[in-house]
Amino acid sequence: MSQPGDGIRVALFATCINDVMFPNTPKAVVKLLERLGCTVDFPFGQTCCGQMFTNTGYYKEGLTTVHTYVDAFERYDYIVAPSGSCVGAVRHQHPMLAEWAGDELLLARVCKLVPRTFDLSEFLVDVLGVTDVGAFFPHKVTYHATCHSLRVTKVGERPYQLLQAVRGLDFVELPSDEAGLPTAEECCGFGGTFSLKNPDVSVAMVSEKVRNILATGAEYVTAGDNSCLMNIGGLLHRQKAPVKAIHLAEILASTEEDAA
Repeated sequence: MSQPGDGIRVALFATCINDVMFPNTPKAVVKLLERLGCTVDFPFGQTCCGQMFTNTGYYKEGLTTVHTYVDAFERYDYIVAPSGSCVGAVRHQHPMLAEWAGDELLLARVCKLVPRTFDLSEFLVDVLGVTDVGAFFPHKVTYHATCHSLRVTKVGERPYQLLQAVRGLDFVELPSDEAGLPTAEECCGFGGTFSLKNPDVSVAMVSEKVRNILATGAEYVTAGDNSCLMNIGGLLHRQKAPVKAIHLAEILASTEEDAA
């Protein structure tokens, strides 16, 4: 039986936070993509996207990661990452750093990779053309639209489409605020070094996010970035709240056999 990914070779960009702290997420991406027929490679030369360097003004250090990314991935037509934040860095910061360095050759190489680098939800919906990936997850779930995936990578409604097609999943929206605006689009307060430089503001923001999550009665909160889920999940854990943080990829990779 043919699959939507038959004949498609994909390079997995695991990202450093997943590699070091959340290895089950890239494993879930491999499981999911292979189930859909893709062949998945893991280029061992990959490392960080450099976003943390760039955001704090260390352009020289960030530029090194751009060279590494290009060297690791330029032979692939599709690069897929379970992180809207890191994909956003590749698309916007990598060209900026190459221009800053005045390196026209690097800029040309980067610009060829930008349209070939996808957030997982984009790749599934736009390239493979699927929303029903054969997932089964019999739980009540809410979704946090992370700032970078929403405003930089612009994944839009794709994660919602994927979640709503998961069998057994009871999806519930985060509530709107007093002005009627969706709180799903509000920042969780992580923001990389923002949470370190402005801890009081960050805690206030994530506390509001957690209050809204708890108001849904969900068992799980999901997102496309483990950095934000780490921040949200940390407060949920400290509050001993009955809600778990889980990456979107892990839900989509789940099957009835896993639940048995």
